[in-house]
Amino acid sequence: MPQPLKYLLPLLIPALILMLPTHSFGLVGFTVVEQRVLAIFTLAALCWVLEPIPIFATSVLIIMLELLLVSDSGLKGWLPSTPSAEFGVLLSYKDLMSTFASPIIMLFLGGFFLAIAATKYRLDMNLARVMLRPFGHHPNMVILGLMGITATFSMFMSNTATTAMMLSILTPVLALLDPKDPGRVAFALAIPVAANLGGMGTPIGTPPNAVALKYLVGNDSISFGEWMSFGVPFVVVMLGFSWLLLTRLFPCTQQRISLDIQGRFLTTPKALLVYATFILTIGLWLTGDWHGINSYSVGLVPVTIFLVTQVITKEDLKKVSWDVLWLVSGGIALGMGLEKSGLAASLVQAIPFSQWSPITILIGVTALCLLMANFMSHTASANLLLPMVAALGASLDLSSVGGSMGLILSVTFAASLGMALPISTPPNALTHASGHVDTRQMALVGVICGAVGFVLCLGMVALLKGVGFLS
Repeated sequence: MPQPLKYLLPLLIPALILMLPTHSFGLVGFTVVEQRVLAIFTLAALCWVLEPIPIFATSVLIIMLELLLVSDSGLKGWLPSTPSAEFGVLLSYKDLMSTFASPIIMLFLGGFFLAIAATKYRLDMNLARVMLRPFGHHPNMVILGLMGITATFSMFMSNTATTAMMLSILTPVLALLDPKDPGRVAFALAIPVAANLGGMGTPIGTPPNAVALKYLVGNDSISFGEWMSFGVPFVVVMLGFSWLLLTRLFPCTQQRISLDIQGRFLTTPKALLVYATFILTIGLWLTGDWHGINSYSVGLVPVTIFLVTQVITKEDLKKVSWDVLWLVSGGIALGMGLEKSGLAASLVQAIPFSQWSPITILIGVTALCLLMANFMSHTASANLLLPMVAALGASLDLSSVGGSMGLILSVTFAASLGMALPISTPPNALTHASGHVDTRQMALVGVICGAVGFVLCLGMVALLKGVGFLS
């Protein structure tokens, strides 16, 4: 796309939406507030797809525009002196600003603190060294070990940070292989594939999961342990398939490699505190039904312990992925605008979903999310689709496919399966930049894994419905 259009389209199309009269949209009862939220939604979609500005900046822009245009603390010239049905319902500015400190943000903050502490005290590298040892010296088994470790770390750490760490481990491994050995590609692709898949195993593994939690409330609420009860098996099945795929597509001609990852577990008081806090936090997350503390509150446990004991210093705070937190905050605010303005319900009512079978709806929205996630941020894809999916689940009888929860989980998992291109995810981009993989090889593996994962998403919903987990 020409550079001028990249910057003009996100301005011109939302401006056109704002200038049109409300009756021209053909939606019954369409209000001014809904029109403004539609313009903000369109702006967000275009900015997330075209990226004229960083995607986290788009999230902040969403919140600012909602505060100015559709909140009870907006610009006076843009708000009526007295509320009216034609104008619509204004959003609370307190609710919009609270998205920066949403319980979901606190959950992710806890995960970031664990990741920073693990890196600082070499827990991640030492665990990788110990966990790789049982896999021996055959290249295929080493690939399986690398994938298992990467996926495990990605459940509790940033996928990007995990990929960067594992690529550093991979460098000396690749040096042991012949430059023309096809197995080099399998080793290199194993890292981003496992990082993308591993994040699906826990609620804190990847931002789309956090977005989903915003809509999994009330009767659809889900605990940390419940998520892992189906998330981890899903990851294990996908890891097994992707391992077979990589080792068949890019077989290693060398039959033995020797790994020599140096290091040892630190035994300083602060290092021991980090180990204990990891065990405590993960234990509390997994036993929430027993002790009653929800996973969001548990997320503050490592934050508090590490700050009070100075395991994490003010210099370390600069390493927190604030861009991810702001990205999720903007997604929550956009969802709030779509939901509370009534726009999500209006859009759902405008499409004849009631004439479609529940399975058609499930397949359609899951496939759409998977397609979008290959070309844009996974979080942005979830942010754009989940508000409307939640409204769809609330307005139609979709009990045969697990209701709202079935739709939300399927779309959320599909968002993490988009990994066909270097631009699809940061792990893909890091691996492509290493020079060990070309785009065609990455696309081949990504498309096949995405297609199999898509079928598995539908199977997961059917299984959860069958065992009574989904209503």
